[in-house]
Amino acid sequence: MRCQPFVQVTGGEPWRMERLHDRNDDLLLWVTRGQGRIVINGVRRGLGTNNAVFLPAGTLMSVELGSQGFAQVIQAPKGLTDRLPSEPLHLRPRDAMAQAELTAEIEAMQREIRGGRAFVQDALAAHLTLVAVWLERQKTDGIVDAPRETEAERLVRRYSRLLVEHFRSNLMLADYAQMLDVTPTHLTRTAKAACGLTASEMLMDRVIHEARSRLTDPEPPIGEVAEALGFNSAAYFSRFIEAHTGAAPSALRARATGRAPQTSAVAGRRA
Repeated sequence: MRCQPFVQVTGGEPWRMERLHDRNDDLLLWVTRGQGRIVINGVRRGLGTNNAVFLPAGTLMSVELGSQGFAQVIQAPKGLTDRLPSEPLHLRPRDAMAQAELTAEIEAMQREIRGGRAFVQDALAAHLTLVAVWLERQKTDGIVDAPRETEAERLVRRYSRLLVEHFRSNLMLADYAQMLDVTPTHLTRTAKAACGLTASEMLMDRVIHEARSRLTDPEPPIGEVAEALGFNSAAYFSRFIEAHTGAAPSALRARATGRAPQTSAVAGRRA
């Protein structure tokens, strides 16, 4: 379980949060300064000071904070407490006491982590339950930012759920459109309006994030990373990554691991 500033979550690499991805952990974002944008299951919204956003594991999301923005992030293993919401929640509490309560819980969690005392994980779980109660109270008080969902947003949310499930396969945009019973053109136009990205760009963003995440480790070989993401060859995977990041997979891995990049070609597994 972690509780740390947003900048430490990214580790100086904005792609970790700015590219679309889903996570294995539950995440709470508490913005205390500045503005930004967040995409939650394909729908883009604005972020501002004193915004709290809860994102359960498996939510397709991305977060961009401006240069003056500051936020705290709680990351908890999925299911650590059953009090947390099962759906994403965006809150804009205006009450100063409510804002102070959440800040106090986060600061208490950070003290526990720094202190390294016995039963620290038990203490953190207890604080997380209090955070969950805080979320429930704010929701009960009616300060949830949840405008009426349009038909277009419902379609993009359904598409987002499919991306989370299938992005590692070699499914094409037409396949997703068929599963959603719409045309690729309609899906593309709808995604662009809701997310700021076309449906193809959303899929590309998720694949790139996964590729870069896997390339932060020295293993497995790049060919196996390509195969795991549905590419027919490592060569095509390398061209795809270089076209969208400006660097070859071997260079990205070398940058992340501090090792010299491999110079030999890597054969594709399913060419």
